[in-house]
Amino acid sequence: MMNPLSGQLTRFRNRIVPVLTGPPVLAFLPAVTLAAFWLGGEKALVMLALGLPLLFALAGAFGRWPNGTGVPRDSVTGLLLRDGFDTVVRQVYEDTETSGLRSACFILELDDYRETVDRYGLTAADSIVQRSGERILSALRDGDTVARIGDSRFAICLMAVRQLDLELCIQLSGRLQSEVEEPISLDGMSVYTSCSIGFCLRSRAPGKTGQDWMNAATAALADANNTGPSAIRAYSAEIQRKTKARNDLRDNAAAALENGQIQPWYQPQISTDTGKVTGFETLARWLHPVHGMIAPDVFLPAMQEAGLMERLGQVMLYHALTALKAWDSAGMDVPRVGVNFATDELRNPRLVDKIRWELDRFELSPNRLSVEILETVVTDNPDDTVTRNIAGLADLGCRIDLDDFGTGHASIASIRRFSISRIKIDRSFVMKADRDPEQQRLIGAILTMAERLELETLAEGVETVGEHALLAQLGCDHVQGFGIARPMPFDQTLDWITSHVAKLQDAPKIGRDVI
Repeated sequence: MMNPLSGQLTRFRNRIVPVLTGPPVLAFLPAVTLAAFWLGGEKALVMLALGLPLLFALAGAFGRWPNGTGVPRDSVTGLLLRDGFDTVVRQVYEDTETSGLRSACFILELDDYRETVDRYGLTAADSIVQRSGERILSALRDGDTVARIGDSRFAICLMAVRQLDLELCIQLSGRLQSEVEEPISLDGMSVYTSCSIGFCLRSRAPGKTGQDWMNAATAALADANNTGPSAIRAYSAEIQRKTKARNDLRDNAAAALENGQIQPWYQPQISTDTGKVTGFETLARWLHPVHGMIAPDVFLPAMQEAGLMERLGQVMLYHALTALKAWDSAGMDVPRVGVNFATDELRNPRLVDKIRWELDRFELSPNRLSVEILETVVTDNPDDTVTRNIAGLADLGCRIDLDDFGTGHASIASIRRFSISRIKIDRSFVMKADRDPEQQRLIGAILTMAERLELETLAEGVETVGEHALLAQLGCDHVQGFGIARPMPFDQTLDWITSHVAKLQDAPKIGRDVI
């Protein structure tokens, strides 16, 4: 238990040090010196000269002087670093405990900073960070504290004041965004950046320490990042609940992956000309023993945060190749299997060698593996390692499928450069295409482009017979979706293939129009 005398001394220091180390003390020192000489003569002046340094030392002011060399600063922005900011947050937290004063802690992060470094280089990125720090300072008061606590992350602690509420914090967040998002001139070129902000009012801070307060602002930023670029979020109990759930999910993901809870399910792809199975896509599914089936859009971000995407890809690839061998052994005609490759996997410099080794181990030819990559990966200026790996896999003989086509920004030049074998038309274009002329025109344009580029096409998200028939008539080569079959565990695929082949014996052919 803290000694009462020690606690009183600490509170005295907490209150007197800001006064002794603040600029006003410099204005009062001449007046105090003159008054001492006027009232007590030389003896009083000598006592004051000896007593003031002693008072500063007892209060601990010498070690707390804000401009002292003992406070480390960021070499790029000149702002405080994490340790110095933590001290400020702790002090403000204590000062606002019983005083009735209010404050707020903000965490601001530049969006897509890694892409900025890749595109413009580290020197240019440092210039953007420096300018952003200057703009943040310009939007705040002199008493507010700003620190750089990460490559692209800034922390702000507002000076304690009498009036501060949620609306004022939202207004300040908007002003900070406006300042940061103004174009920055670099070598005669205007660079645009955006930022996301999370903040927590002192009155809403959970826990009992300044670190808990700052963690709450960080949680609000995480929620803003999940919402999208240039978002603002205030900390709330709901964010606390979602943060705990996300952390629990992330902590459980590694164990789930190793103990077999996360399994591959397979969704068939069929030809629009013959109706035959042309492949299966491998999809990760998490069957949790308590929560049941967890949707991929819930657990995949958690695995991304935990750095498990590459490990997940390894597990899915192993099971996919195992399934191919099992279908072959059962006499099933499954030409190939598709596996989704995350960006983390594509950044592995040994990826091509690893895939070659796996195919050799299973005695499978490379053309039986479809490497599915998102359209957002294929840009005009991708990561060099990603570029080499995609090209290397194509040279190896693997088929390269461009997933979710139409939702990103892939250029025709990049499609050709990466030896894309097939484009997968996103389900947003397929939905209700048999009833929407605008959808039909969009699909027709994509199919015409693919035909000219000699690319195969596959439509995702086909749910009705009408959509299936329309896509066949327009010239789409393959279809996939709930209208064909839902994803299923491996042990159900054998029965489904047998049943599907039986249906083909009597089913009419659905093919494209021949003129």
